[in-house]
Parts: sequence; structure tokens; C-alpha cells
Amino acid sequence: MTEAAPSPSGGKAGFQPVAPVGVSEPEVTLAGLAPEAVVAMREAALEVAECQRVLTKAGLNVVGELLRGHGTFYEDDHYPTGDVFDGETGSQYYYHAHRGIELEHGHFHTFLRGRGLLRDGADTVAADADRVPDDGDLVHLVGVSMDPWGFPMGMFATNQWVTGESWLPATELEALLGRFSIDHAWPSWPVNRWITALMALFRPQVRALLAQRDQVVADWSDRDDVVDALQDTRLELTGWIAIDAAAQMARLDAAYDEVGRPRSQSR
Repeated sequence: MTEAAPSPSGGKAGFQPVAPVGVSEPEVTLAGLAPEAVVAMREAALEVAECQRVLTKAGLNVVGELLRGHGTFYEDDHYPTGDVFDGETGSQYYYHAHRGIELEHGHFHTFLRGRGLLRDGADTVAADADRVPDDGDLVHLVGVSMDPWGFPMGMFATNQWVTGESWLPATELEALLGRFSIDHAWPSWPVNRWITALMALFRPQVRALLAQRDQVVADWSDRDDVVDALQDTRLELTGWIAIDAAAQMARLDAAYDEVGRPRSQSR
């Protein structure tokens, strides 16, 4: 069978990811972005494309690069062993796989931990003005679904029990999203740069997923058969959304000019 050509964002042309059954997609708008946010997202799009380009040139992809040298790939194991952590930024991620999302090879989980949770200008946790964070404080941001060809196809948010995280409301997390950055070369410089840029490129989607997460958990709490919504294993994914780097860039270019001003105002 002839292989389809890769799409601009990776994967196969015509491949259409689908949301997990029963999981809704949040509405995402790119309207109202500040010019500096638009510029940052465009720079992130170029970084994502560049990281994927150099890996493809070597016959690799993000997932293959991360798993290189690990031998057999086991479901539920974390890759790499011990996760990837940047002590300066408090950012962390790992990759694994388990059943649940159709057509998915596996997914990344992204976190902020310890100093990544500090309130601006303070030495205490963003949501708790009296507590100093330590490396045991781990807050989940989003998961990144990867397709069978090693390219990103979606993002999702989860209930607290899924990762055992310290729970922060979306209103607190939004102010911390810009801190996610893996600024070192272990276990792979292109993968670390790629995931850092991906989180910046799709920040509107991340914000929407986290806001929806809080609403879904609140609605779940109102059910008569729920004792503790955050620990209820019947509620796992709170939202999922398809992502495509080229499409995100096209939306930005359609809405904003070269310096990040809305095109409706720059005519």
C-alpha cells in the first residue's frame, strides 16, 4: 500500500483525529490576543516546525527520538524513566501510553512543580498565600496526544485523581502557563524545545481546556451520586481538542498582521 504524504504539521494527509467518546471539546477563540502574544505564538510555531524538520531529516519524529534506546515500549511506564524536569523553571513532562484515546500512540503529560508554582513576586504557592511550595507540589497542565506517526494530534485535560496532582483552579493556572519551559538538553534537546514551543503555540487551547475542566468538575460535583468529584474515577478526561500547528498559524495570519495587530484595525 502506498504511504500518504506527510501533512504540513506531520502525520498523514487526511488523517482526522477524533475526540474520545463522551468527552466534549471546548470553544477556542484567538480573538483579543495582545500583539506580543501573537508574536510569541508565531515564534513558537516556527520553533515547533524547526524541531520537527531536523528530526524528520534524520528519519526520526518526536516520539521516536524520546523513546530511542529504551527497547520495548511498555504501556503505563513513564518515558524517560524519572520524567524530564527543569529545576530552574519547575517544568516537568513524561510520555506514556494506555488505552483510552482512539488512534493515539501515546501522550505527554505536562506539569509545573515546586518553584514553577510561585506567585509573582512572592515565595508562596499561587493559590495559597501562606504555603511555600516544594518539589512535592505537582500541578498538571494538559496532556498532548500523539498520532501513530509521532506528531501531535490533540490536547486534553484531566481530573485530579488521574495524575495525583495538587489541584489549582484554572484562574490561578492561567497566570503560570508562561513558565512552562524545559531549558536543557536531556534526554533530547529538540524534544524539549518542541514541547516548550508547543505549549506556547497552543496556549489559548490550554486555557480553554483548563476552564472547561473546572466547569466539568463543578457540574459533576452537583450529581447526587458523587461524594468527591476530584477523586471519582468515573470522571477521567474533562475535555479534549484537536490541534494542528499549521492550522493554528493560518488562523493567526488570518486575524492578525505582521506585528500582531488585528487586521480589522490595521487597514
